[in-house]
Amino acid sequence: MLDAFFNWLLDQQLLISSAIMFLLLLERKLLSQLSARLVYTLWALLPISLLLANLPEHLKPIQNDFISKLTITPNTAIMPQFTLTWFAIYGFISAALLITAVYFHYRFLAKLQLAPITLDQHSNQSMRLYQSNQVSSPMVVGVINTKLVLPTNYQSHYNSHALALILEHESVHIKRKDNLINAIALSATILLWFNPVAWLGYASLRRIQELSCDEQVLKNKSTEQRILYSKALVNCASFSRTGLMAYSQYGDKNTMLQRLNQIKQIDNSSFIAKTALVIFTAGMLSSFAIAKQPMSVEKTKDYQAVMRVEPIYPIQAAEQGISGSVVLKYDILPSGATSNVSVVSAEPEGVFNREAIRALKQWQYAPSESGFKNALVQLDFALDENYQAKDLIEKIKVSSK
Repeated sequence: MLDAFFNWLLDQQLLISSAIMFLLLLERKLLSQLSARLVYTLWALLPISLLLANLPEHLKPIQNDFISKLTITPNTAIMPQFTLTWFAIYGFISAALLITAVYFHYRFLAKLQLAPITLDQHSNQSMRLYQSNQVSSPMVVGVINTKLVLPTNYQSHYNSHALALILEHESVHIKRKDNLINAIALSATILLWFNPVAWLGYASLRRIQELSCDEQVLKNKSTEQRILYSKALVNCASFSRTGLMAYSQYGDKNTMLQRLNQIKQIDNSSFIAKTALVIFTAGMLSSFAIAKQPMSVEKTKDYQAVMRVEPIYPIQAAEQGISGSVVLKYDILPSGATSNVSVVSAEPEGVFNREAIRALKQWQYAPSESGFKNALVQLDFALDENYQAKDLIEKIKVSSK
């Protein structure tokens, strides 16, 4: 189960890294022309792209009915003996990081010793307010049942107007379920601990989350209120803590400078830039949805492979006595190389996919003028010659009378 998930995860790295780099570019270079709230919303692009890119292949039409076959048997002499060790290392590090994050969260919550605030000036707040001498700046704690916690000496740090703006800032986090989003994002980043782009993306998500929150709070606010809010942010940041936490924080010095600069540019976003970004994003998502549609105009059997690389039989499958098959769809370029390799169906799911894809990407066909779209091959992984592989794609002939 772990190896199948890890193989799938590795296959998604190009898509994940590309989407994160796109969002990083928006935050670092184009935010002055865009709305921070829009960029924060566009982080939904990442899970949506993964969903569209991993739609079951049987939902996509297949035009040709010729499926070539190749049988693969174990060859212990060339099996990668390190594979099981690598899976164990990945699982150990992922589990250690997840346990560490959960431990620090629960230890932090246990130390809070919350005391409810029942002062009249806070009675109109819909959120639950608490105070604690363990926090140094306002903070929303909890993932599902959130609470807004103020430091016990908050009255000496903020006047009533500044405090009202800070409470409005935290209420935005609560309404948007930002702590839950952060917990999910942190968990996903930990599962991608080997990809440095994922950690950069997580930090960017947290920054843009605060920028979008500032933007929402200061919408329709006066210049005096914006100045007061900026001073309150600086005061909060001077006491803010950072760490492997899912709770919203006020950030380090560089993040605070970015937030203050963005506050000055809240009203300077370009409608044209935002519209162009939405159109571009919609087009990019559409490309995932319609990717690899059939364009076949020739017969697959007219093309002969001049070089086939046989997949390596996965060591775990061989040790567990598992046989199976994978049907792959791919394109043949005019040069004879293969591209756009994807799994149409597999039995059992996820066991042989990675090795099948890796090998097929190295196949070479005779060069042609136009190449070929949507070729099909079924790779049968058999522990012995008596294994009877079944066709994973049903072929139906339809004729008119």
